[in-house]
Amino acid sequence: MTAANHDGRPIRTAVVGLGWAARSIWLPRLRRHPDFAVSAAVDPDPASRGAVTAEFPDTPVLAAVHDTDPAQVDLAIVAVPNHLHCEIAGGLLLKGIPVFLEKPVCLTSAEAEQLAEAERVGGARLLAGSAARHRADVRALLASAGDLGTIRHIELSWVRARGVPDAGGWFTRRRLSGGGALVDLGWHLFDIAAPLLGSADFAQVTGAVSGDFIARETARVSWRAGKDGQESERADVGVIDVEDTARAFLVTDDGVSVSLHASWASHEERDITRVRIDGSAGSATLRCTFGFSPNRLAHPELTRIDDGRTRDIPVPQEPVGTEYDRQLDELLAQLRDPAGARRAIEEARRTIGAIDRIYSSARAAQESPRSHRA
Repeated sequence: MTAANHDGRPIRTAVVGLGWAARSIWLPRLRRHPDFAVSAAVDPDPASRGAVTAEFPDTPVLAAVHDTDPAQVDLAIVAVPNHLHCEIAGGLLLKGIPVFLEKPVCLTSAEAEQLAEAERVGGARLLAGSAARHRADVRALLASAGDLGTIRHIELSWVRARGVPDAGGWFTRRRLSGGGALVDLGWHLFDIAAPLLGSADFAQVTGAVSGDFIARETARVSWRAGKDGQESERADVGVIDVEDTARAFLVTDDGVSVSLHASWASHEERDITRVRIDGSAGSATLRCTFGFSPNRLAHPELTRIDDGRTRDIPVPQEPVGTEYDRQLDELLAQLRDPAGARRAIEEARRTIGAIDRIYSSARAAQESPRSHRA
């Protein structure tokens, strides 16, 4: 595909929110992709706009998202702090501008409905999805699920040795982030399970959360630091009221069980993601490391077990971050796919519904009389 629009023009793309994700992931990739052109970089913060201008001097910058012109923008990539996702994406959709929204798509079920209404009224499409689904090893795992028989259980685990993002900043303030590791890492895990679960809903949900590592300086993330050695999105506040670890067990209404473990920090030596699919005819397990952490497995490992025999399934090696290049390619197809309307909203409804219920279960356990006695 050499051009995105029917008239031969590249997709004119506005990047809204100029934090780490925009400057490290989206702007560099959009600028080198032949089917995209950066039409605007938007952020109310003068320092953020200045940083983009210094690095990408030919990129137009805007201070306000309402200055984006639907006549000049074919797509907006929204990468703002979590609590602004619904407001910013909804406003753009109402203007008729298609939106790709970074995870989490929404923080409450009510926000999911607001986005659905904005998509309907504005007539523009909401796109979303974790880049993890576009990894070569994840694609190989999902492809192997086709001959595992009836899916019985899915194990989803992303456990970092250390990697609490921006401790004391908006990431660790529930009012701004919506939650901790469950919202941040868990959303990726739910997203890669979505193709396996189809349209099934969760009939049973139980979970627990904890925060044993979150305030430790040694648990802080290392790969998001700026040139001055400080985290690029650090805020001068001390609020930490989210979890660093969440564990949950869920069962769909058609009987598939799902275990989930998401941790920003742990006792582990390496950051490891593990996804296992158990079926009636066999099982497949992927061990790898999602994201950009340098403290990772050297290469992904995909294994298949049938009747007690284990065999390795080859997976291609690819540089860290390749999944984002592939995701950008996929955005072109999604923008044109008439069958994709409302797909992002439907998946977001199920994901945020499950996350809400995990938090509710965890709160109920923490507030129980037995818990208070302990």
